[in-house]
Amino acid sequence: MSAGHSLQDVKEIGKRIRKKIIQQVTWAGCGHPGGSLSGTDILSTLYFRKMRFNAQDPQWADRDRFVLSKGHCTPLLYATLSEAGYFSDDLLTSFRKIDSKLQGHPEKDYLPGIEMSTGALGQGLAIGHGMALGLKLNNSPGRVFVMMGDGEIQEGMIWEAAMSAGHYKTDNLVGIIDANGQQIDGNVKDIMDVAPLADKWAAFGWHTQVIDGHDYEAIDAALDTAINVTGKPAIIICKTVKGKGVSFMEGVVKFHGTAPSVEQSEIALQEIEEKY
Repeated sequence: MSAGHSLQDVKEIGKRIRKKIIQQVTWAGCGHPGGSLSGTDILSTLYFRKMRFNAQDPQWADRDRFVLSKGHCTPLLYATLSEAGYFSDDLLTSFRKIDSKLQGHPEKDYLPGIEMSTGALGQGLAIGHGMALGLKLNNSPGRVFVMMGDGEIQEGMIWEAAMSAGHYKTDNLVGIIDANGQQIDGNVKDIMDVAPLADKWAAFGWHTQVIDGHDYEAIDAALDTAINVTGKPAIIICKTVKGKGVSFMEGVVKFHGTAPSVEQSEIALQEIEEKY
């Protein structure tokens, strides 16, 4: 099982995940480092403090499920799964290679630990809601966690799923928004403003929290609260910084989907080691 690591352990795991993100996109020469780095602190806390899973028994019926709705951020997901023991770090060198199991978007039939193939933005919450309802029908204690991007939630299907989960009071569903304020074409507020987020989710019947998505203690506490909510689904809006941890990537839209050069990668890895 996963949960039970100390916060200090989780911070160290988060550092390793950040390094693996940089390494994967550098080896491949492509990928999405910005949104992967912004979600690192959230996912490391979720997997190693809260989620119930067994890497030796990936299909354990009562496991918690994680759906990466913003499916392009596979460097984060693959790094996390390798840290969780689902597969060896050696496999990370094949990221985005032809015939690799580590494609640019997650494929559930390729690797253990991937619950759903995603990449077409906006679908993950509906999928996660369906999973959560299924777990309830089976009287399973399992929960479903869905990570979305704030640019992604411009998609209408997100709000259909939000309305459905609110209606069915699906309290084993936890949504997480990696709200880094940027998407591939620029700032979210300039392209299609999604604010005010907390008010909108509350209006759809969700228990709503807004936190600093890089504060491990705040993430830990918010997840505890969300897990213990009854009678409604829960959403955690995490204020984050795109490219967090690497100075020349932070808040730079270019690194939504651009890999660093080898020289930039060396600088990034050194910065991560020094900062974390």
